[in-house]
Amino acid sequence: MENLIVAFSAVAPLIFFMLVGYGFRKKEKFDDSVISNFNKLIFQILLPVNMLMSVYRSDIKNTLDPRMLFYAIGALLTVYVIGFVSTCAFVKENRKRGAMIQALYRSNFLLLGVPIVENIYGTDHIGMPLLLSAFIIPIYNVLAVFTLETFRGNRHGFHPGTILMGIIKNPMIIGAILGFALKLLPPLPPLAVKTLRQLAACTTPVALVVLGASFNFSGAVKEIKEVAFCVVGRLLIAPFLTLGGAILIGIRGIPLASIMAMTITPCAVASFAMAQQMDSDGELAGNALVFTTIFSALTMFLWVYVLKEIGVL
Repeated sequence: MENLIVAFSAVAPLIFFMLVGYGFRKKEKFDDSVISNFNKLIFQILLPVNMLMSVYRSDIKNTLDPRMLFYAIGALLTVYVIGFVSTCAFVKENRKRGAMIQALYRSNFLLLGVPIVENIYGTDHIGMPLLLSAFIIPIYNVLAVFTLETFRGNRHGFHPGTILMGIIKNPMIIGAILGFALKLLPPLPPLAVKTLRQLAACTTPVALVVLGASFNFSGAVKEIKEVAFCVVGRLLIAPFLTLGGAILIGIRGIPLASIMAMTITPCAVASFAMAQQMDSDGELAGNALVFTTIFSALTMFLWVYVLKEIGVL
C-alpha cells in the first residue's frame, strides 16, 4: 500500500494539471493558434532553461557507480534502437514514426523517477539518480532532435547535413551546452540562479496545462493502435529489458533504483512540445504522454513492488 501511495502521489499532480488545461479549453474555447504559441514559449524558452539548470546544478563530484552509468547509457541506446526498428516496421507515416520512437525511449526521469527513489531511500540518497539524469537527459534530447529531424513532416530519405544543423540549432541542445559551459566559469550570482530556477520550475506545470488543452479524445480513439504501442513499449517492454539486464549483471540497491527511475516512468513532458514544434505528430505525442502517465500509476507501483519482493531494491 505504501508503494501504491508513493506512485499515486507522484502521478496525481500531472493528471491534475492536464485536467486543468482540458477544462479551461472547454470553458474558454481558445483555438489551436493559442496552443501553438504556448508551445513555442515552452520549446524555445522554458525547456532550454530547464535543461540548462539541470546540468548547471548537477554535482558531478558526487560518487557515481561507473558500471551503473555505462549500463544505463547502453540500455537506453538499446531501447532506442529497438524502438526505432520496431516503429519503422509497424508504422509507415514519418510524422507518426518520430513521435512514437520518442515516446518509447524517453521517460519522465526527473519529474517522476527521482521522487520515487527519494520516497524509497530518503532525501540523502537522491544524489545518484540526479547525477545519472545529468548524463541521460542530454542523451534523450540529442536522440529526440535526431529522430524528429529524421522524420520531420513527410520528408523522405536521409539528409545528414540538415539533421546535423537541426541538432546544433535545437534550443534544448543549446541549453545543455550552456549549462556545461557555465559549470566551467565562476558561480553565477545568487539572483541569476534564483531567477533561472524559478523560470525552469514553470516548465512542467505550463507544459502539462497546455497538453491538457491540446488533448483530443477522438484523435486518441483514431490512433488507438499507435497509442497502445507506445504505452506497452514505454511502461512494460522498456523497463523489462532495462531492469532485467541490470539484475542479471548484479546491480542492486540505489544504483538499481536509479536505473529504475530512468525506465519505469511515463513519456517525458518535453516530448509533446518538441514533437509539436518539429513538425512531428504532436497530437499522437500528446496522447502517448497522457495515457502513459495515467497507466503509469499502476505500472510504477507494480515495478517497485516486484523489485522489492525479489529483494533487489
